[in-house]
Amino acid sequence: MSGGVLLLGGGGFLGTALARRLTVAGKEVHVLARHGMAVSFPGLTVHRGSLEDGALLRRLLPACRTVVHLASETTPGSSSGRPGLEVGNLLPTLTLLEILQDFPDRHLIYFSSGGTLYGNPSRLPVPEEACPAPLSYHGAGKAAAEMYLQAFRAQGRAVTVLRPANAYGPGQSPRAGFGLVRTLLEHARNGTVLEVWGDGETVRDFVYMDDVADACALFVDRPDDNGTYNVGSGAGHSINAVIGLVERTCGKAPPVSYLPARESDVRAVVLDISRLCALGWEPRVELVEGISRTWDWLQGL
Repeated sequence: MSGGVLLLGGGGFLGTALARRLTVAGKEVHVLARHGMAVSFPGLTVHRGSLEDGALLRRLLPACRTVVHLASETTPGSSSGRPGLEVGNLLPTLTLLEILQDFPDRHLIYFSSGGTLYGNPSRLPVPEEACPAPLSYHGAGKAAAEMYLQAFRAQGRAVTVLRPANAYGPGQSPRAGFGLVRTLLEHARNGTVLEVWGDGETVRDFVYMDDVADACALFVDRPDDNGTYNVGSGAGHSINAVIGLVERTCGKAPPVSYLPARESDVRAVVLDISRLCALGWEPRVELVEGISRTWDWLQGL
């Protein structure tokens, strides 16, 4: 078995950051993505396809000791009112677990969701031990996947679960109802109206993509890990505060239209990252710097 790393759904901005991080460290990286990748660098091999292609997965797994599951077909907004869409995430994950039965020495790293899994936690920052209480179907789908992964662990398999906060950074595609920093910058650049559900005082934890990549890379070198880890910035910011930082960066704020709050929206979530920090990781890019980097990238498009 080779020590390569297989990134499933690795064609997005997080997958690109992780692939770059791992290849710089000398890892052999294979990316499986529906539409390929916009970048190429030494040590990276891109395969066009999806998790549903079991034959392709079986061809790739012999070369890879670690499998990183980044793929997701939904966002909290896209599956709102449409719970059946989450089956499109869950079924391919279960198929992957079936295939991995034949590859017992593989380490699986699964990207869950620290932003949606906990709902409105009773304490902040929220630790990994808090009971999942998702308010969205997307969060419920992640919780369901984690339960299957726990059963997989019970078979003696190595599974690391990462629960990232709201990840952002250069390369993030605009998606309706997802990616506040990217969305704010897009509206600021174009002068278009941003719709905010509620009064803008809901609090979120924003983590830069390179910090997430560093966290995941840490566990590529820990093939026997079986833990669950929050990946956040250690701080919370309201939507209105982020709007203020965008104005500071861009010299202008996007026009904002405040709409009635939705019951499915989390009021406040900040992740307790002490478990991950105890392993030597720490978030390095503060929000104001990450917004500036993302704005510079967006200006170059």
